[in-house]
Amino acid sequence: MKRFMERFSYERSVAVSTFTSSLANSNSGRPGVALVSISRLQSLCETVAPRYTERARFFSVREGYGAAVTALQAYVDAGSVDVVLAAGSNGAYLRDNLSVPVVMVKVNGFDVLSAITRATTTWPGAKIGLVLHETISHELADLSAWLNVSLKQRAYQSIDEVRLAVAGLAAEGCSVIIGPGMACDFAQQAGLDSVFLYSLGAVEEAFERSVELARVSRQKESKRVRLNTIVAHLRDGVAAFDDAGQLEAVNPAMLDLLGLDREQDVPAQLTRAVGPLLRETLEHDMPVEERIEQIGGRALIVNCVPILEQGARSGSVVTVQDALVAQRIDRSLRTSQRPKHLVARHHLDDLIGSSAVLERVRRLARAGAAHDATVLLSGESGTGKELVAQGIHNASRRRGNPFVAFNCAALPEGLIESELFGHEEGAFTGARRGGKPGLFEIAHTGTIFLDEIGEMPAALQSRLLRVLQEREVMKLGSGRATPVDVRVIAATHRDLHALVEQGAFRADLYFRLNLLQIELPPLRERRGDVAQLARHLLNRSALQYGLSGAALERVLAFLTPLFEHYAWPGNVRELENLLARAAIYLSDSAGEGWQDLQAVFPEFGRMRQTAADVRGAVVPAHAAGDPSARRSLTREDVVRALEQAGGNRAAASRALGIGRTTLWRLMRD
Repeated sequence: MKRFMERFSYERSVAVSTFTSSLANSNSGRPGVALVSISRLQSLCETVAPRYTERARFFSVREGYGAAVTALQAYVDAGSVDVVLAAGSNGAYLRDNLSVPVVMVKVNGFDVLSAITRATTTWPGAKIGLVLHETISHELADLSAWLNVSLKQRAYQSIDEVRLAVAGLAAEGCSVIIGPGMACDFAQQAGLDSVFLYSLGAVEEAFERSVELARVSRQKESKRVRLNTIVAHLRDGVAAFDDAGQLEAVNPAMLDLLGLDREQDVPAQLTRAVGPLLRETLEHDMPVEERIEQIGGRALIVNCVPILEQGARSGSVVTVQDALVAQRIDRSLRTSQRPKHLVARHHLDDLIGSSAVLERVRRLARAGAAHDATVLLSGESGTGKELVAQGIHNASRRRGNPFVAFNCAALPEGLIESELFGHEEGAFTGARRGGKPGLFEIAHTGTIFLDEIGEMPAALQSRLLRVLQEREVMKLGSGRATPVDVRVIAATHRDLHALVEQGAFRADLYFRLNLLQIELPPLRERRGDVAQLARHLLNRSALQYGLSGAALERVLAFLTPLFEHYAWPGNVRELENLLARAAIYLSDSAGEGWQDLQAVFPEFGRMRQTAADVRGAVVPAHAAGDPSARRSLTREDVVRALEQAGGNRAAASRALGIGRTTLWRLMRD
């Protein structure tokens, strides 16, 4: 007994300093264990704790019951404590009032027998009282006679019952009390001798269980937090329900997509919104996958699948995606997977026309294609700047390498920087995992076409200038530059020189871009090319619009006044649009129902309004659908048109520039 006390005293002195140090230097990566005791158990815990400081952090709480719960809750809320170690009624109380596991220091038969042995050895012949938590040991009562020990037992469940048990045993003549720390304290207050019931081995076994349980709890909690963090940042809505349909978890995206009020009862709102899906999945035992539902006034793609644990259903998970987002993703995938995205399809020979101004464009473009100098294409919208850029690329030594086109006015400033120069992983919120190469890197050894360069934000002009000067790009979030071999062709419909004078465009960037300048003429300045260009465009689209040879000539004849006198503010793009419209409405298959040409071809009206500015311009009244011309038509004109059209009233109406109703009225009159 003396050797035991000496050993205990030495280990306790070492443990106190080590234990205090472990608390001060706690590592948040290790699980946390709270040691709760209001009595002598604390000394044993402080003796054992240093052996486990590499595996766990320990927090000492010298409170009991309600006070201990209050003290521990702060640790639990902060995520510092994963498991609580306690004993007796104090541990039972904590287990009922805390959300974390509570490991109890258990007293086994060996501990009881060892304590009885120490008591009988130290105080031979004394009556011994044994105080146990919750229940007495009937087996031990049967062994009392065999052990030749006068032993009486009492059980307790609260601190008050411990005091009563000690008092009762003292009244029955017990001079030695064996029990937990509180019982020993009450015995000493009553002038009785005492033996502490808990052994070092019992505490070590409780520590082992606590540390392992804390480790497992920390791993589970870490996985749960990680999963919740991932789900919370998903753009898709996610909600999990248990098998009874009760909400277990939901991410913010789900609330936003369903339009739920976060200030109201979220579980009730969510259950009303997706309850039919849960019931359907439960009743038919089949998942709901990729179904389009109208919820909260918007189209959503919903999925509802069961959660299976060890082969048994334990709940359901509902995911929701905005249908518009899915459509955008689909378009993006289709665009990115098309080979033509990085291929120049046009050549300089695709420039249709023989006017002097167009020949000058071809000559300058071929001269520029022979070198790697930067080219600046200027001209109104729709004049074919990208076609010329592709032609220069295909006429250069870089043909066969990537041709990357980018519209500088199509994206916000932050996205333009990421698209052009790329980014490293984690450079900003939403950055692609693994990073992303910029368009300059993608265009390496090829050509990059920067359309609408005049719309580039001022903050990015300096970065572009550096790329042009140094021939290297630096990704967002990167500390090193990447060399690139790329030819730059820029285009604009704005007067960059005027923008420089206004301070809206960097002068040094303008002079860097304006090395080889090619100005594309508007369509009205090469009017002699319009008819040839129109025939080329219609021939190319004849199959698409189902045009026969006769129908093609009819469309060209109908539009001839525009070819000669219209201002073409939209240039080639407007011409192509007008040809498509005429091919649809003036073809054999669609012409039967045509009534009002003026409404479908307002260009004729605009042409008449500006005709005074064009010397010698004459607009055929019948082609424009002029009402005065209609009144001057006679029955003979109609008969002649019908004869020329072989009796086809629709064709005769088109030839006269009138509707079929007007044709019928003239015949009737």
